[in-house]
Amino acid sequence: MILAFDGSSIDGSAYSDVVRLAQHSPGWLDDTLSAWSTYGLAVFAVLAAVGWWRARRSGAGAAVTALTVPLVVVVAYGVDAVLKLAVREDRPCQSLHVQTLETCPSPGDWSFPSNHAAIAAAAAVALVFVSRRLGAVAIVAALAMGASRVWVGAHYPHDVLAGLVVGTLVALMATLATRRQSETLARRLAARRLGALLLSS
Repeated sequence: MILAFDGSSIDGSAYSDVVRLAQHSPGWLDDTLSAWSTYGLAVFAVLAAVGWWRARRSGAGAAVTALTVPLVVVVAYGVDAVLKLAVREDRPCQSLHVQTLETCPSPGDWSFPSNHAAIAAAAAVALVFVSRRLGAVAIVAALAMGASRVWVGAHYPHDVLAGLVVGTLVALMATLATRRQSETLARRLAARRLGALLLSS
């Protein structure tokens, strides 16, 4: 049987400091960060939709790049999930037995890397290739997502950092590879009568 990795020795003290700070912070701040931690990923879906809608005015190639954002996110999530199963790090709330804003997950719900951080980073980096403005907003949102996951007690800081790195690397590789084939992909989509996804009428 594979034993789970205990990451508390890396930055467990920093995690504990953040969790204690959250316990003594104003209720409105905790509620805001908890809500963002839970529902904030929906914002990236909205930004991706806006990016696609605008990209249709710039040409089929740009629209293809925008359409790859959700695919990039799915790939990043898959890579992150594989790493979770390989590392098998217990949640910090289990190892350190601290009280957290978010209910402590059951054993087997591994902590490293952070899925939320990986998804947010992948979406943000992919959006940079669609629109610098939307990408800048998404990058700030991704950093806020990572910070909120530590604040609510769901992850160590290194879990979040690793998730951000995973999402960034996956997005860079996948988006750059797709951009090289964007015109070819656009022609294939148009041939399958999916042109409405590529160009505004």
